[in-house]
Amino acid sequence: MTPTAPDDKRTSGNPATQARINQTVKQQREQKRQEKLAEYQKQLAKRRRSKVVWWVVGSAAAVIVIAAIVASIVFAPKPAPTYDAGSSTGAEIDGVQTFENTATHTEDPVTYPQTPPAGGPHNPVWLNCGVYDQPVPNENAVHALEHGAIWVTYDADKIKGDDLAKLKSYLPSTYAVLSPYDGLDSPFVLSAWNHQLKLDSVDDPRITEFFKEYWRSQNAPEPSALCTGGLDAPGKVS
Repeated sequence: MTPTAPDDKRTSGNPATQARINQTVKQQREQKRQEKLAEYQKQLAKRRRSKVVWWVVGSAAAVIVIAAIVASIVFAPKPAPTYDAGSSTGAEIDGVQTFENTATHTEDPVTYPQTPPAGGPHNPVWLNCGVYDQPVPNENAVHALEHGAIWVTYDADKIKGDDLAKLKSYLPSTYAVLSPYDGLDSPFVLSAWNHQLKLDSVDDPRITEFFKEYWRSQNAPEPSALCTGGLDAPGKVS
């Protein structure tokens, strides 16, 4: 007797019947092969779709990041200008008035010869430099001038909105005070120790010239002293 092959599942002594059995087995095998192929193609398509989705997501994320970086550059606040400390050259700036105030300390109120003051007796505690939206004490502000600061005072009825923002844009990050001041006879005034410039337009080029000449000038009585660690007057914004 001839042994039956291990993988012969069905056999028949009738050749016609056996042929039908063999055909059925082939069909089943082909069907399984087609099912496996279809499943493989399905998984392959799924992976492709997944790659496309992640590519789209990644591209969109990259665009968002780039847009955020561009926006941060375009819309970032303009950095404060810088000037060379102690760079006084004796340059003559049209309109600058020069005085001969002396530097002494007093805790009493002072009547100053200039409005706003550009030097003279002052409080032992200096005003911390920065931006104020309320008038600051003269005696403390003058002490800041003694340290080489520039004090920018303005008439709040005339300088506001875009003009005030433009005026702020001239201020360096330190050794400058900006505050409103009552009773000015011009829209705004720049004061350094014993020097003062009264102006009408925030676009006047002499604003920059004044800062370049007098900011932290070595001609101030105490040009290397601090402009922090003193008095924060009411209304300090920054």
